[in-house]
Amino acid sequence: MKFVISGFYGLGNTGDEAILESIIDNLRDQFDNPEITVFSLSPEQTAKEHNVKSVYRAWRHSNKEKVKALREADLLISGGGGLLQDSYPTKFLFGPLPYYLLIVLLAKLCGTKVMFFSQGIGPVKSRWGKTLMKLANLADFITVRDQYSKELLHKLGVTKPETVVTSDIVFAFKRKEDRSCIESLPIKGEEKLVAVSVRPWFGREVQFEQTAQILDYLIEEKQVTPVFVPMEGHHDWDASEKVLSHMKHKEKCLMLGTDFTPNQYLNFIGECQLTIGMRLHALIFSTLMGVPHIGFSYDKKVESLLKRSGMWEYSSVLEEINVEDLQTNGKYLLENHDMASKIITENAQSMRGEAVRNLELLKENFVK
Repeated sequence: MKFVISGFYGLGNTGDEAILESIIDNLRDQFDNPEITVFSLSPEQTAKEHNVKSVYRAWRHSNKEKVKALREADLLISGGGGLLQDSYPTKFLFGPLPYYLLIVLLAKLCGTKVMFFSQGIGPVKSRWGKTLMKLANLADFITVRDQYSKELLHKLGVTKPETVVTSDIVFAFKRKEDRSCIESLPIKGEEKLVAVSVRPWFGREVQFEQTAQILDYLIEEKQVTPVFVPMEGHHDWDASEKVLSHMKHKEKCLMLGTDFTPNQYLNFIGECQLTIGMRLHALIFSTLMGVPHIGFSYDKKVESLLKRSGMWEYSSVLEEINVEDLQTNGKYLLENHDMASKIITENAQSMRGEAVRNLELLKENFVK
């Protein structure tokens, strides 16, 4: 079969690149020599890293190549990830929501079938965004990564294609042994490592000071070594620096580089005793590796993941962080690591099965 994959690819976001790698690896597992084309902002890099064809994703150029790829494809895979949302400004043709839906419209005009694949939906709050979402009815089949997304789709009037709840396709990620991250750090191997993942969030910064207080407490009480994991390049690097600027013990912290692969970050998180932070896929990586985690939920997708991983009771909505509570929770999870890890590992197994279900549903609906 011939596939085109459309998503937030080629922009340096570790979570989205993990999604892409997982989709490609699993397509190759399920199909004999699938022909895969990825719409990417960095098409040459994407083509080289994944041994696929790649076309520039934006509208500035390569539009004839997009049309050609879609005409030749058997299926457009739209996803995964949180593509259909208007948290970022949605104007007439700009922003994620119109972009991904127009790609879907273009695919249908080319006679190509469409599957929304392992997507997280929302938020969609603007009037224009809600109007645009009606185009999602053009899809032939939809899988979403949580129940909230399915309910929101129906609320927005997307009812024509069948919608099935699965889980994030990264739960089907095929890990390869790689110690590049851990070997890049000046450590002896005896440290209690805590992965820290922070990100900017629309100018809000109080969480950086709160994170600093939690980390300082864990350094003093449990002698941990926090390691910042910048999963979206300089954006997360800058956010990590803001946390460090508030810390009393910043000299005890380390920072990974920004140029590691999703597989390398996944392997590193697996070496840690605890993860604290915001990035959804840092928390997914922690779940995959059985690492206890405390999440700061800035979006329903994070809350949904934390409930499914079993770590919601130790976590917090971003706007409701209570530093003392999370300090206590961090200490508890470090002291009861094996118990928490067992719960997470069992939940991860269930979500892994649901992730693979995305591929099974694809075959059931689109393979003749």
